[in-house]
Amino acid sequence: MEAENSALAERVAALEAELAHTRAGAGREIHALRGQAGQLSARVAALQNKDVAALEQETALAAEQLARTRAELVAADDAARAAQQRAHKTHEQSEARERAATAEAERIVLFARTEAKDRVRVIERDLDRQQARLAELQAQIVVTEDLAMLQEAGIYEYRHRLADAVAYKSQLDHLKDAIKTLVRRDSAILSTTSWTVNGSTTEGRKMVRDFSKLMLRAYNAEADNCVRTMRPHRLPSSIERLDKARDTIAKLGATMHIRIDPGYHSTRVQELELTADYLAKQEEEKERIRAERERQRDEDAARKEFEREKTRLAKEQSHWERVQQKWETQGDEDKVAEAAEKLAEIGEAIAGVERREANIRTGWVYVISNVGAFGENMVKIGLTRRLDPRERVRELGDASVPFRFDVHALVFSEDAVSLENRLHHDLADRRVNRVNLRREFFRATPAEVLDVLGRTEARKHLLEYTEFAEAEEWRTSLALSGNGSEATEG
Repeated sequence: MEAENSALAERVAALEAELAHTRAGAGREIHALRGQAGQLSARVAALQNKDVAALEQETALAAEQLARTRAELVAADDAARAAQQRAHKTHEQSEARERAATAEAERIVLFARTEAKDRVRVIERDLDRQQARLAELQAQIVVTEDLAMLQEAGIYEYRHRLADAVAYKSQLDHLKDAIKTLVRRDSAILSTTSWTVNGSTTEGRKMVRDFSKLMLRAYNAEADNCVRTMRPHRLPSSIERLDKARDTIAKLGATMHIRIDPGYHSTRVQELELTADYLAKQEEEKERIRAERERQRDEDAARKEFEREKTRLAKEQSHWERVQQKWETQGDEDKVAEAAEKLAEIGEAIAGVERREANIRTGWVYVISNVGAFGENMVKIGLTRRLDPRERVRELGDASVPFRFDVHALVFSEDAVSLENRLHHDLADRRVNRVNLRREFFRATPAEVLDVLGRTEARKHLLEYTEFAEAEEWRTSLALSGNGSEATEG
């Protein structure tokens, strides 16, 4: 449409140019005729002295030439008026065409807008349907991502409280026997009894029975898969999957009224709950055994340290007793008094070791960090009965972590167990692992732990404290890595 309008405009411009050219040509012709008329006048004046016959002849020729000139002038004027009329008509036609083209364009635009609005409404309705369908499908989806479920699960809550994993295993065995009994008695699935095939009730019952077995097999396959892949944190999603399997079977078997018996479904859900409880209890007992073994190793190491220390002190005591006897024989009272003082110190040290060996609650509470392995602002708060707590810290920094631990605080306490529990309780909201409470890591700084210690009597027994983590191995590794990068770039 725009191309047609442009062509019309070009045609009008061409006609106007042609009209202007015609008018200019007519003007030039008129000017030429006037020049000829002047020439004729001059010629008349020149012929006045000629004879009449010649004059008449020339006059006739001049009149004839003048008539032709006038005729040409009239023709030129008529041609100019005709050209002007054609141009005016063409201009009117172009304006009419332009108005028609504009009207057509407006009609097309209006139609396009209307069609676009209708299309938008259709798309919006389709989008609403798709969103509704998406919401319906999302409602049917069972979340199985371990990370999401672990975050939502938090600390596992037992559905059935039993003493230990053996008790859960026994209860599960009884429940599985009950499930088998329900299946044998045809009490696991319900269906209609009035279905007929070609007028035959027997054939109808056979068809319903076959379809019921097929549906029950599908349901049990889903239930068994949930049991087989069960993890404690997956229990809610597994129950949801089994509920959806039951609902789907009821929907597909609606014509024959085939559905899972509510009691059977409840029994299988209970099986899922007991399985999750059994696995959680099993893991809890494994963790307890690991912690007990770790505690026993620490106790054994502490006992060996006590024995070594008592042996060393006994040897030293025997040495000073011999020295004391020697000095008594020599009659050196000052040396005897010095030996008695030394023996008193040794006896007090032996008594202290024996007290610590007898009191299992006596020990050291340590606050350590490992910046290279766990990052900033994370500490481990633990307990050891070792005579030298740094031995325990060195054991923790073995091959299981890339760098050694740094000691921030060492506190000796007659009741180190209660002190450790107090620190763990006051920093419970900072605990990293809230499922396994035997993992003693907290998102806290040494200064924050010191602040908690300041609210207890144990602050006075603080042997050493430093807030800065030396992390020598980690910082040296970073420096070496940086130098290596620079060398590579060079």
